[in-house]
Amino acid sequence: MIEIKNCTVTYAAEPNHRALKDVNLTINDGEFVLLTGESGCGKTTIIRLINGLIPYFYDATVQGDVYVDGLHTSESSIYDLAKKSGTVFQNPRSQFYTCEVKSELVFGCENEGIPEDEILKRLDETVKRFSVDKLLERGMFELSGGEKQQIACASIDMEKTKIILLDEPSANLDYEAINRLKELISIWKKEGKTIIASEHRIAYLWEMCDRTIVIEDGRIIRNLDKDEMKQVTEDEIRSFGIRSYVDRNPFEVDIPEATDKDNILRFENYRFKYKKGDRVFTADDVKIAKGEITALIGYNGAGKTTFLNCLCGIRKCEGDLVIDGDVYGRKQRKKKMFMIMQDVSHQLFTESVLDEVLLGMEEEDREAALEILKKLDLDMTEARHPLSLSGGQMQRVAIASALAGDNDIILLDEPTSGLDYKHMMDISDILKNLQSMGKTIIVATHDGEFIESCCSRKIII
Repeated sequence: MIEIKNCTVTYAAEPNHRALKDVNLTINDGEFVLLTGESGCGKTTIIRLINGLIPYFYDATVQGDVYVDGLHTSESSIYDLAKKSGTVFQNPRSQFYTCEVKSELVFGCENEGIPEDEILKRLDETVKRFSVDKLLERGMFELSGGEKQQIACASIDMEKTKIILLDEPSANLDYEAINRLKELISIWKKEGKTIIASEHRIAYLWEMCDRTIVIEDGRIIRNLDKDEMKQVTEDEIRSFGIRSYVDRNPFEVDIPEATDKDNILRFENYRFKYKKGDRVFTADDVKIAKGEITALIGYNGAGKTTFLNCLCGIRKCEGDLVIDGDVYGRKQRKKKMFMIMQDVSHQLFTESVLDEVLLGMEEEDREAALEILKKLDLDMTEARHPLSLSGGQMQRVAIASALAGDNDIILLDEPTSGLDYKHMMDISDILKNLQSMGKTIIVATHDGEFIESCCSRKIII
């Protein structure tokens, strides 16, 4: 059993903000509980209380008591707490310690001093149950995002903990990989494991979980049992700022591909060769509807990011972009387009938000830059360092830079990974506003709900 009693948490980095406010929560053995709510509401803080990362890794003041399978967390060592629960993080790379799959799977057990015969027995069982035998001799850096998540889950399974903690495990996964993740979780559920999942994309877990906890600004505002979950409406769910519980396959969202009836851009004779191996990515004649929001859909590793990087000239490849009959080579495409990366922190360079927008202008215009920030609800952040902002705010800063540079074509790579409903709709509204200004937008995404909210054309890779 897990008990959180009268718990208030304040991080040292934010002394004036309480991440949790007098939270009481009991989770029974074998129960599958879904934690959801807007970004920053306190979901991850609850996970950190249970696995001991607070206070042993994250500097925070905790008022109240937390018990995990009989252990009081503040009176127990992180070593003892680690034996009680295993955690799968949003970014599996953050929890890997070795370079090879087999070594990674046995790493935790070796650190606990488990006898070799028992480790090999567990390895054989886990490999069969999780169907990762084909990955066993691979290097960690060779795996796709979905495969890395499989190995993260299998590594936790190896340690045989009674409690499984999942912190937004689907954020960077495609539709097929999410369904595989669902199968892995169902294995644990059938075994009677206690599972706590913090998620925005709740649709794949909705039928499986026993209870849903909705959190808002550090407080539990709804505690829905199975019967209440069956009765709650989509409108109610969205009023909490969270995603739909209805599954949306991105490949089946009913929007057309570009045709010659559209005013189209063409990317012709596309060919890119990867440095490792003989893999070549090709696309002979890609049609992109001018002035539309086009969803670029495909599985993890299909080449969506590679396509965007080549399209805008970041990567060198064969192929020409034809706009209104004019051919644009790589150097010309760089001036025509703006790319917003999946990890937007990689493209923010200055000391303030305002300077970041000014950097995108051919001739600096402070008043115009401030007007752009106001349009994107960033005018109160102009003096802040871009990397001090939330993920959604950093996205908007990058979009502000695109507007400042007066780029006609804007490319986005997975802009909604890890976003709640409210912030997903913020991005959707911004893109529709850009479309109304005559911009052509191409978005690589796995997010069926997002595609449905704003995209008018699609390309499947």
